Amino acid sequence: MSQETFTGKDYLDDYLVHVELLLLRSRHTIRNYRNDISKFLRYLDRRSILCKDAGRPTVRAYLRAMKESGVSPASIRRIAVTIRGFYTWLDSSGRTLTPSKGQSILSLRTPKNPKRLPHLLEQPDIDVLMTRLPGNEPTNIRDRAIIELLYATGVRVSELVGLDTRDIDFNQMQIRVIGKGSKERICLFGLPAKEALQNYLENGRTTLVSGAETAFFLNRFGKRLSQRSVQRLVKSAGIKVGLSSSIHPHLLRHSFATHLVESGADIRLVQHLLGHSSPDTTQIYTTLSKRSSGEEISSALSRARNTG
Repeated sequence: MSQETFTGKDYLDDYLVHVELLLLRSRHTIRNYRNDISKFLRYLDRRSILCKDAGRPTVRAYLRAMKESGVSPASIRRIAVTIRGFYTWLDSSGRTLTPSKGQSILSLRTPKNPKRLPHLLEQPDIDVLMTRLPGNEPTNIRDRAIIELLYATGVRVSELVGLDTRDIDFNQMQIRVIGKGSKERICLFGLPAKEALQNYLENGRTTLVSGAETAFFLNRFGKRLSQRSVQRLVKSAGIKVGLSSSIHPHLLRHSFATHLVESGADIRLVQHLLGHSSPDTTQIYTTLSKRSSGEEISSALSRARNTG
């Protein structure tokens, strides 16, 4: 096959076999690869550009056309990565490609993922979630304690399920958590969380516990609760109180941090409480706080910091 007749379509099937068998991509991913690359090759055909002659400026023009047609930034990034991967394979496997005109596609820089502001629960929604969750069974009492603690401290789900009974200090109203990188930190909680935790300890955990289990939060078999279970119960709680099915633990963490910033907390304090290694990660909450009106910021820390 001469380079003059080479279009790229000739090798697409071989590339997809390589991606599936060696890179172990899913069928869904393979289907996306085929679709993305085929569309790009048709773009080249319409402009009488041989695959071997397409360079970085060609791909940039194609991505710009995608953007103008309304393709989302995330999809454009995926398309760029897919095209670059195809050309990288062609080059590394010795396929009949000559140096491209202009700059090589192999040096294409993919567009950065845009920073999305996380969804936020406003204070009235927090109050609904905390006060209207029904049921007095041990698991219901446990679920209320979990939701209170997630919002009161902003801990990650992995940190919450890793708590042992010895990590809860009711006198000082604080918990000891092990975060990312095995880093230990102390998180404070307020009176509502304290009451919910004590209620669970006295009327929930004593019924659920099995043997000498040290975990604080237990499943119905008396063993340590899993992260997946916490995600499910928080989602279920949102539905039960009439909020939405999109309530999740990290949303409570986002809300905790934003309400702290809204209340005037120093960004370095918020960084410590969240367990962020870099202050840059915490800066997003200053943006979140600016989008809320003053009327929406009532008693921002009524739960997280209430010591009355």
